[in-house]
Amino acid sequence: RHPPGPPGPAMFADGAAPGADVQSLWRSARSARCEAKSCQTGRIATAEAAAQSPTGRDAAVQTEQGQDAPQDFQQEAQGDYTGLLSFLQRVEDTVIKELNKNWKSHAFDGFEVNWTDQNETVFCLHTLSYPEARDQNLQVTSVSWNATGSVLACSYGRLDDGDWSTEKSYVCTWNLDRRGLNPQHPDLVVDVPSSVMCLAFHPSQPSLIAGGLFSGELVVWDTSRTEDPVIWRTGMTDDTHTDPVYQVHWLPDTKHRQHSRLLSVSTDGKILVWREEQEGRLALADGFAVVAQQIPRSTQLRKLAWAEAAVGVTSLSFSPLDPTVFVVGVEGGCSLRCSTAAPALALPATGSSVPLRAPAELAFSPHAGPVYSVSCSPFHRQNLFLSCGTDGQVHLHSMLQTQPLFALQLSQKYLFCVRWSPVRPLVFAAASGEGKYLQVPALGHQIKLAGSTQKPTVSLKQALSHCPVYCLEFNSKQTQLLAAGDAAGTVKVWQLSSDFTEQGPREMNHLEQLASESTD
Repeated sequence: RHPPGPPGPAMFADGAAPGADVQSLWRSARSARCEAKSCQTGRIATAEAAAQSPTGRDAAVQTEQGQDAPQDFQQEAQGDYTGLLSFLQRVEDTVIKELNKNWKSHAFDGFEVNWTDQNETVFCLHTLSYPEARDQNLQVTSVSWNATGSVLACSYGRLDDGDWSTEKSYVCTWNLDRRGLNPQHPDLVVDVPSSVMCLAFHPSQPSLIAGGLFSGELVVWDTSRTEDPVIWRTGMTDDTHTDPVYQVHWLPDTKHRQHSRLLSVSTDGKILVWREEQEGRLALADGFAVVAQQIPRSTQLRKLAWAEAAVGVTSLSFSPLDPTVFVVGVEGGCSLRCSTAAPALALPATGSSVPLRAPAELAFSPHAGPVYSVSCSPFHRQNLFLSCGTDGQVHLHSMLQTQPLFALQLSQKYLFCVRWSPVRPLVFAAASGEGKYLQVPALGHQIKLAGSTQKPTVSLKQALSHCPVYCLEFNSKQTQLLAAGDAAGTVKVWQLSSDFTEQGPREMNHLEQLASESTD
């Protein structure tokens, strides 16, 4: 074996060879022509053109009038004027005779064309209630519509026995025009520490509502203020009523047109007028006291001796024709015609900050029990009014005579409220202790039967049981609506049929005839 020799050269080794360049013929050609191209295609020639028509022309139609067509399509037609004149001369006397006959006819007196849809039935539109008030067994004591006719308010309290010292109550409002109306969830709920006995919306300011309390106080709420809606109140002073307030009524302020005054009536025999003061206080501005000794002795008050005793006032209604004349119902069973212009002072003098006057001018023939409600007619110039009470009768009176024009026995139980229709002269509604409220034509077609019993035109059942209906109000803006509240804490809104919302021909004449024949 031979020994290993020295290592030979390696098979692979690293090295750097010079680069090889290939000249571009395309770039050199483009540079020679001074061209800049991003592609290798030839240049495309373009041109802009607005239109290819060299001239324009407007053309209305492409037809031409035929030779046989008439030259004037409004060409006057030839008529037989001689024959027409002869015809008119022959019928002239007959036509004039018939026109005179129609002109003297009374067939369409009082008729007005009504283009609205006719409602043929009466039905319940809404059933409203406040669950918390019903859980406390509170009753609906009053209902009132606001100035627009879209918002309904009700007051909760008690008209029967209850624990007056600790029982609170509520005032609730619903906007019936609002979408998504929840009948069990009022739009506004106001907690009141005393039972609310009556309500009245302001006649022109839709958000203001006044209430009379069982404690004798008056409170005014502004429903647009949800946090603290109380804006005025009387408080407990020497001027405050000492008995529950059963009705409140807004009066115009003759000295300040932007302000209103508030009138209240109570079973303490006082009728008080309040004015707005600073710091949310209602101050006594004027007042009256109904004293038995100063009532004209045209009739005898039942169950009440003639003495210096206050006569409990339960209700009030102003005449629409004379703002100084109003009627009150009293616990003694009669109704009294009163005047705000009465000069005589009430006897004996009271401790009020304002001297009280005696307003009674005439006493009407009494019911067989206390009068709970009175309502003046908004139609008749002779000042008719209705009254109802515990005898279940409705009396129609003229303010010119003491005896009623007629009496209707509508119920065997109490009648708590009566209201005259704002649109029908011969229709009124009465709320009964039998759980009904009734629409009654005032004997317009049976004038000679005055004093006889007349069945109601329609009797609306408020509840399944015999639950008394305590209050009701027509809607003077949306005249097809009638609201009523009952002892179960429910308010029902009824939509009346066209029979009760559209005045019939000569209906006013029937009412005037009834009044004139009864006073003869």
